Amino acid sequence: MEQKNNTDIIADEVPEELENNTAEPAADVALTLEEQLQAKEKEARENWDRFVRERADLENYRKRVNREKEELLNYGNKSLIEEILPVIDNLERALSHASEDGLGALVEGIQLTHGMLLNALKKFNVTPIEAAGAPFDSAFHQAMAQVPSDEHAPNTVVEEYQKGYMLKERLLRPAMVTVATATK
Repeated sequence: MEQKNNTDIIADEVPEELENNTAEPAADVALTLEEQLQAKEKEARENWDRFVRERADLENYRKRVNREKEELLNYGNKSLIEEILPVIDNLERALSHASEDGLGALVEGIQLTHGMLLNALKKFNVTPIEAAGAPFDSAFHQAMAQVPSDEHAPNTVVEEYQKGYMLKERLLRPAMVTVATATK
């Protein structure tokens, strides 16, 4: 009889199918590890993208809040000023209709009050729009009437009914005006 050594016996007794199966689990483990690594890399990219987007959203929010804060500081007193403007209009009307025939003290008092109100508004960057004699601009003037005129060029403001005002760079109220047209 022939004798076999131990390694020969083991090799002879192990079927060929089992030998192939032992190689497959190692490949499966390697494949799943690589898939897991790819999944984790994908998750890391998604997390980074989410972080970058959230960071951008936060920065945009900060900028918007700063803009709104600046708007509030610059134009927050708009409603107060709009309430004061009719007072100035009435003072100007009273001044234009008052005569200096013995009403000097009254006229002087109205002039001082008018001047004080205008100075107070200047402190808040409210400035009147100069309309008389200027070219008509629908962004700053509201045409109340048109009159044919030989003295003024067409589209020129002839008369101002009510002053317009600017609050910094923003129109607060347009000037109400009469505009010249060409004579026929």
